[in-house]
Amino acid sequence: MSLYGVLRTGVSGMNAQSNKLGTVAENIQNASTSGYKRASTEFSSLILSSGNGAYNSGAVTTTVRYSIADQGPISYTTSGSDLAISGSGFFVVSDGAGTPYLTRAGNFVVDGPSGNLYNAAGFKLMGYKLGNGDPAVALNSLDGLEPVNISSMAMQARPSSEGTFTGNLPYDATVVPAADRPGTATGTTYTKKSSLVTYDNVGNKVKLDIYMTKVADADPLAVPPTSGQWEIAVFDSAATPTLPGTPIPGGTATLTFDAMGQLTGTSSLTFDIPNGKTGFVLDLKGMTQLAGTYDVKGTADGNAPTAVKGAEFGPDGTVFAVYEDGTRIAAYKIPLADVPSPDNLTPRAGNVYEASIDSGGIQVGFAGQGGRGTISVGALEQSNVDIGTELTAMIEAQTGYTANSKVFQTGSELLDVLMNLKR
Repeated sequence: MSLYGVLRTGVSGMNAQSNKLGTVAENIQNASTSGYKRASTEFSSLILSSGNGAYNSGAVTTTVRYSIADQGPISYTTSGSDLAISGSGFFVVSDGAGTPYLTRAGNFVVDGPSGNLYNAAGFKLMGYKLGNGDPAVALNSLDGLEPVNISSMAMQARPSSEGTFTGNLPYDATVVPAADRPGTATGTTYTKKSSLVTYDNVGNKVKLDIYMTKVADADPLAVPPTSGQWEIAVFDSAATPTLPGTPIPGGTATLTFDAMGQLTGTSSLTFDIPNGKTGFVLDLKGMTQLAGTYDVKGTADGNAPTAVKGAEFGPDGTVFAVYEDGTRIAAYKIPLADVPSPDNLTPRAGNVYEASIDSGGIQVGFAGQGGRGTISVGALEQSNVDIGTELTAMIEAQTGYTANSKVFQTGSELLDVLMNLKR
C-alpha cells in the first residue's frame, strides 16, 4: 500500500467518525424536541482492487439514516391542543407558503392574529372542514386540506330541529267539553299548560305554549281498553299570548293511553318553527297517564347567537368549536397521512418530512383506520433519542477519530522520511 493510500485511509476514517459525531450531536441537542426522530450514521467499506504484491487501501463511506418509524414515549400535558400519535401516521402541516409536510410534532397552539393552529416550529395544522358534511378525502393526495382555523368558527346561531316533551299526565283529571278546548274558535279551557323555548334561523327565541287537555276518561270496553285520551295543541306564544287562538299547523294530536297508562299510537308531532326550521320534530315517547301529579320535562336543541371560546379535539381527530353556552359543534377533522417506508422520508428543517421516491407515495386516512395509529389529546410524543446510547456512541466516535488521526499522522511522518531520502 502506498503512503498516499495510508493518508487517504486516515482522512476517510476521520471524515466518517466526524459524520457520526455530527448525528450524535444532533440527537443530543434534540433529545427534548417533541416528535424528533433519532439520526444515525451507518458505515460502509469501499474496497479498491489490489494486486498480489501490494495492498491498495480503500475508504469508508457513511449514510445517515433516521429512525422515523420508531415510536417515542408519550407524555401528558396540561394543554388541550397538544396532540400525540400512538402508532403509525403523521400530522399534515404546511409552511407560510402553503407547502405541505408531514410531522409527528403535535405541540399546537392557537395564533391570536390568524386563528390558525401552529406547532413550535411554526407549521400550520391542516384538516378537512366539516361545514358541508363528511369530507371528500383523496386517498393518495393532500387536496382539500386547509388550515384548522379557530377564528373561522365565529359567532353563529343554530335553529332548533328537534325536541322532547315527556312526563306524566294525571289520571284523575276532568274531561274538558269539546267546544271549550284550545284550537276551537272560542276554546279557552285546558287541563295543563307548559312552555318550551326553541330558536329560529337567526337565533331568536321562539316560545312554544303546549296545552294538554283531557278529552276522554278510561274506556274498558274499547279494543284494546284505554285509560283515557288527551289532546295536545302547540301554539306560537308570540302570535297567541292568550287563548283563544289557532295552533301551529301540525302541532295538534290526540294521545291515547292503554289500560296500563302507557302511550299508544301517536308519539311525536312534526311542525314548522315560525321563521325557523321546517319539520321540527317534538318527540312524545315516554308520556304516561298514571295516578299522580302533572310532571313533565321538555328539551329542544338549537341556540341563540354565541361566540367561540375555544376548541376541543376528539380522539378520532375531530376538532370541535366550543361556544360560550357550552355547545360543541364539529368543525374540522384532522387526517393522518402515512407512507410505505417512513424511515426513507426526507427530513426538512422544523422537524418535518417530505415524501421521497424511496419512501413511497402519501396515503391519507383517519386515526384508527387502515393500520394508522390513534390520537391522544393533551399529550405529546417525545423524542426517541436515548441519551445514554448517544453518549456511548460519542465515545466510540471520539476513539475512532483519534485512532484514524494517528494513522494519518504516521503516514505523514513516513512520507517526510521518504522525501528526505532525496536530500
